[in-house]
Amino acid sequence: MDNATLRDMNDQDLLAHHVKGDPDAFGELVRRHRDRLWAVALRTLGDREEAADAVQDALVSAYRAAHTFRGQSAVTTWLHRITVNACLDRARKAASRKTSPVDDAERLDQLLEPHESAEAPAERQDLHRELIAALSTLPAEQRAALVLVDMQGYPVAEAARVLDIPTGTVKSRCARGRARLLPLLTHLRADNGGNSDLGVGRNRTPGTSVPPATGPRDAGPSDSAAVKGGGGRA
Repeated sequence: MDNATLRDMNDQDLLAHHVKGDPDAFGELVRRHRDRLWAVALRTLGDREEAADAVQDALVSAYRAAHTFRGQSAVTTWLHRITVNACLDRARKAASRKTSPVDDAERLDQLLEPHESAEAPAERQDLHRELIAALSTLPAEQRAALVLVDMQGYPVAEAARVLDIPTGTVKSRCARGRARLLPLLTHLRADNGGNSDLGVGRNRTPGTSVPPATGPRDAGPSDSAAVKGGGGRA
């Protein structure tokens, strides 16, 4: 199938064609969603190598489990859930080794998007570094909720579907995370007129540094089994 035809398909059709054996369909899905998956993984883990491994693990899992997807959530939600769970697994393993996800300025520099690093004002780069450093102090579950809601701009209801938890739990994790971050970010809020990339205490819209995911977002129930163990609903 030619690339133009693939680009015109919605996500569920692409996944269906992949299941049927189309060698290019899953690659088109990856092309559409990899930027946001990468951004979520990088900001959740705070380490490029760990984030790359988590995204790779998630995509391999999704590739193998595609036949179990039943369309009870949007494909993008399903992919994000698999990715977040891969990140949380790695974060828990890192915590058990008592390692810090961000421990020096060089690794903080790596968290900037390539074009942002080249074009953003120095003040914004410094702000971004401090935000990521503060975020890395949170427990992995709180970090994942804040990354989705405050950095990626997901509505709470959709973040709940991605994380496969109740909306109240998302709100609770965000509130606790913001409370822990606030003492670390007060000087940033004062220096920036009360605004920050993390949007402590509010839900921000997605920034321009990460393209929005392609494909419909729906309000259906989650494919929870698609993530737990890397598969979908049987």
